[in-house]
Amino acid sequence: MAIEFGEPRRLGVPSSDARLRFEVETQEVGGGPGRRLLVVDGDPAFELSFWCGSCPLLFRRLETAREKLSLESTRELLTGTLADPDEGGVLDTFGALLPEGEYLPMLLRVEPRLVVPGKDGDYFSGEQVDTWGLNQFWGLPEYPHTPYYRTFETEVDAGAHLYEFVVPMVPPTWNERGRVEEYAELMGRGTVPTAVAVSTLDVCEPAVGFGHDHYRHWGLTHFLLDGHHKLEAAATTDRPVQLLSLLALGEGLARPEDHALLPALRTRPRSDRATMTA
Repeated sequence: MAIEFGEPRRLGVPSSDARLRFEVETQEVGGGPGRRLLVVDGDPAFELSFWCGSCPLLFRRLETAREKLSLESTRELLTGTLADPDEGGVLDTFGALLPEGEYLPMLLRVEPRLVVPGKDGDYFSGEQVDTWGLNQFWGLPEYPHTPYYRTFETEVDAGAHLYEFVVPMVPPTWNERGRVEEYAELMGRGTVPTAVAVSTLDVCEPAVGFGHDHYRHWGLTHFLLDGHHKLEAAATTDRPVQLLSLLALGEGLARPEDHALLPALRTRPRSDRATMTA
């Protein structure tokens, strides 16, 4: 089994009791909506794409992002491959970390590639600059302040492209070397372990084009709840890992009809963006 989508499901606990939640700050001047945030244990962990949808796609790690959300009770179950999205009651178990809402469970098989910002393969200094140009204030690409994994991309249509990212809550340099090696050894024997993430879909398109390749960027971003060592081991050994994604249907910058397209898009062959010439 490579890809399986469940039915949307109500999961979570009251926002005040959730270890992870999504928030929108209120601007000090004017009182309008400000930054979109992913909050962990009460502290802002990531700044997300701005709510307007015309600003660049973003996941930026903040200084207070220091916590992982792994659950010891699921460690044995997730050492292997899940047969369905709710094997062993895993949805309710991880749902208890999240704010109450509608989530689409997705079981994906991914082959992660670790990317360092500013280096080869970095979306923010590559494809994003091609569309938005450099940040107009800093004169630099957007900077996520974290290494991250690229796993998949494909064309949505002639005017849109889907990019998939897996974002660790803490940098891979914080991982325990022994556990990474343990998973690398398991993968070498054919085991495909499972990681868990809460995910958002942001569809972003610039109102004014500063780059030379104008199109809509679909960003499917998976924030790791469990599996930091597994993702690093998979990237290091060029092995696959299974990803149980809980897509938060009410939290991204996407319409219900965009979410409805994801199952078909995610089963397409991987394809790079056919970059237009300047």
